[in-house]
Parts: sequence; structure tokens; C-alpha cells
Amino acid sequence: MLSQKCLFLGEFSFMRVISLVPSITETLFDLGLTADEIVGRTKFCIHPKDLVDKVEIIGGTKNLNLEKIKSLKPDLIIANKEENVKEQVEELMKDFEVLLTDIETLEDNDDLIEELGQIFGKEEKAQFFNHQITEIFNLPKPERPLTVAYLIWKNPYMTVGGDTFISRILQLLGFENLFKDQKRYPEIQLEDLRKADLIFLSSEPFPFKEQHIEEIQMVCQNQKILIVDGEAFSWYGTHLAKCGEYYRELMENI
Repeated sequence: MLSQKCLFLGEFSFMRVISLVPSITETLFDLGLTADEIVGRTKFCIHPKDLVDKVEIIGGTKNLNLEKIKSLKPDLIIANKEENVKEQVEELMKDFEVLLTDIETLEDNDDLIEELGQIFGKEEKAQFFNHQITEIFNLPKPERPLTVAYLIWKNPYMTVGGDTFISRILQLLGFENLFKDQKRYPEIQLEDLRKADLIFLSSEPFPFKEQHIEEIQMVCQNQKILIVDGEAFSWYGTHLAKCGEYYRELMENI
């Protein structure tokens, strides 16, 4: 789902773009934009490393340096409803064209890549990545959906509800989110996880490690607990096209 305060920009031979979203920064580079065109990015934009290192940092996703953004005089700023702060995005909308994205489903992701392809004249590459992502999620599914609790935070423990992108990815992989009837990112107790078959500990935003498996296993003795790559579940855009092998290995490990 794309909501935008953005005029139709047409195909620019050169455009100054600022990305406020790590996965969108990666997507722009994957589509073929250069470090001359992407003039600003957040400190969390880490892929592709050899290219993002050439781009000016304009703060974090939640604490943008608005003055620095204004000084870069972008033609287009790309933001996200969930990852960026509403008040900061609205402030930027007063002076700049802003594409505000809202990605909840794989269909939303397909639309995002297609939209970016149209804006920047990269339709063929956009189509290629969307095809790759579709193929990845055609992988064999378990005969019986395993129930998964996916943890994103500790102190307090937090999981993902059924209306999140992460939950949709779990579903596409053939899992059932234990907390699918809850919304967004609810706090839970470890005892709540005993109904799951599997417990996934995400590598981000909280950096779960092996020591946390031991802590949780003391309460959840009958569940298989795994550290999983948070980017493979939460980074939308073209990043999903690179996760096929990871998903297959994960399923084999389970």
C-alpha cells in the first residue's frame, strides 16, 4: 500500500533522492540508482556496503536531522509510515516531494518495487526482482503448519501480531503465527510461548544471541528455539529476492 504526497515525477535523467528506510535504500541501489543520485540515507542503511558508504548520513530512522536533509535539496524523499516519525515526515512534506510507503503484504511489496521502477525508469529491473520474489515463496511448505512465536525484543519480551509484514512472511513460508489474532507488536510473557511449536529469536531490532536461547529454554522446555535473520523477515523491497537460500536452509534445519 503506497500513500503519498508526491506529484508524478516522470522519468528524470538525474534526480536527488533521500531514503529514510534501510530496505528502500538497498532497493534503490538494486534497481540501478547510483551514489550520485541517492544523496542521503540513515545510519541504519547498511546494504550494499560499498555503495552506502558513499552516501551522506542524515540521522536515524526515528531521529532525522531535518536541517541536513533540507541542505541536501532532494527532489524526492522516500519514507515509511511505520519506520519514520509522523511529525518529522509531515515537516519534510512542507518543502519536499515525499513518497510515504506502508508495506504490510507481499502485494504491497510488489507494488512498491513496481512504483519505484516507474519513477526512476527501471521497470525491467523492477519486474525482474518481483519475479524472483514470487518464485522464492513458491517453495515447498510443511504438511502441517508449525506454530511460531517470533520475538523482536527483550525486557519486555515483544512479538509480532497478525497485521505485520513479518507475520505475512511467516505465513508465506508455511508457518502459523501464534499471536496472529493480536495487532502490531504486543508485549508477552515467556509462559505465553509454551503453545508454540517453534520460537524464533530475531537478530534485530534486539540482537538475540545464543545465551538468550538458554534463558528462554528454562521456561519453554518443549519448544525448538532458533536465532533467525531479522532482515529476511522484516526487510521488504528487493532484499527478499536474496533470501531464497536462507529460507530453504531454515526449513531444512527445522
